[in-house]
Amino acid sequence: MKNRVVILVDPSSESSREIRWQEIGIVVNQVSELYQTVKESLIDIVLVDDSRMALKYAVAARIRRYNGLTEIWRVVTDGHDMEPDDDFIDGHISSDLGQEGITKKVKQILRQKELLAEFKIVGRSTKMKIVAETIHRIAPTEVPVMIVGPSGSGKELVARAIHDNSERTGKPFVAINCGAIAEGVLESELFGHEKGAFTGSVSKRDGLFHKADSGTIFLDEIGETKPDMQVKLLRVLEDGTYYPVGSSVAQRANVRVVSATNRDLTEAISERAFREDLYFRIGVVKIVLPPLFERANDIYPLLQHFSRSHPGLTYSDSAVELLMKYDWPGNVRQLKNFADRMAALKPKGMVEVEDVERFIEEQHTSALNLPVSTGKTVEQAGQELIYHAILSLGNEIRMLRDLITSHLPSETPPEEYPSDTAEATKGMSMEQMEKLMIEQVLDETKGNRKEAARRLGIGERTLYRKLKKYDLS
Repeated sequence: MKNRVVILVDPSSESSREIRWQEIGIVVNQVSELYQTVKESLIDIVLVDDSRMALKYAVAARIRRYNGLTEIWRVVTDGHDMEPDDDFIDGHISSDLGQEGITKKVKQILRQKELLAEFKIVGRSTKMKIVAETIHRIAPTEVPVMIVGPSGSGKELVARAIHDNSERTGKPFVAINCGAIAEGVLESELFGHEKGAFTGSVSKRDGLFHKADSGTIFLDEIGETKPDMQVKLLRVLEDGTYYPVGSSVAQRANVRVVSATNRDLTEAISERAFREDLYFRIGVVKIVLPPLFERANDIYPLLQHFSRSHPGLTYSDSAVELLMKYDWPGNVRQLKNFADRMAALKPKGMVEVEDVERFIEEQHTSALNLPVSTGKTVEQAGQELIYHAILSLGNEIRMLRDLITSHLPSETPPEEYPSDTAEATKGMSMEQMEKLMIEQVLDETKGNRKEAARRLGIGERTLYRKLKKYDLS
């Protein structure tokens, strides 16, 4: 453990006197020593004493130049604000835990990093650590697993990790995208068919359940299947039997089913597009994969991973910062596309912010869908989206007011009615309007920041920055 951890501590600090840091890791007293240590050794964790507040984003970025997976944790005293105050800090450890508690916490972090590496998951975010912990617990079991996440977030990677770490490892792993195959063809693909079962079936063919026997079958986009197919899948899950197309003889398959979806199946159930009984069978354990924009700190480690065969390719700090602000609608798959493009265009060069801007510009055609508008900063784009939301809200209020007043006796002169939102914001700066809109939406959502960000059309990270900017709780 000691050679994987480095601690930047002030020798005169209280924690330095109370904690035997040298038993936990390599102790350094200067940032220059820290740079040298991470350059010469593969460091997994950097602990920073609370007194060393000079460690800022630029320092963290330089540390992670050598290893994007290096985690930086701040050691704080009891009563300190434990909320992450900087995006580059991975978490806080209270010095009040004492020698034993801090050692235990460091071992836990290292164990989580080992799990991520074991399952071939690249990242250091809390959400992906939860995914790794869940895989570790359920892989050895036989329970069906449902993986929920947007397209391109790595659902098949997780399915393979479950298979490879189960007792079925070494046996077949068969994957199929249910949403990419026509309904009539899907049944034949899954269960096989007899000769002459339909036009063109000139010979008998085994299906994927037969090929996956004793192993695992991965049903991607299972939410796209039709109710008739769902009945047949339910039967396989319940007793392991199925019927090839054109056959009346039941076949048996000993398979573990791992499914995946990028849609909310509870909504599909309410619309009667997905069977509730099948949902409960396939989703005994649910693993949720977050979109890439919710784990932006994993972007640079992923870039390093994708570019490992091109060691001469580097990224400027400004390019990395812009990449972390982009919302990545295509998730990890889209990021790999970007990394492959840069490797082809600049195999031994520096990726600059202009390269990132050019890529983002190509990805989008509508400013409303741009987390980073072409030619605008993220802050300006966010303000513009909120400004349009204010105007839209004002128009809706004005229309509603006119509708109501047109059906009521006019006892009050029109000019005495409250002015609509657009009129009320006359004379305000864009920042004042933005603050007003955020306050109103937070009030409507009762402080639910995730829902507020959704209504405002901005990311949660962007909303968090604006709350700090305007001193809104």
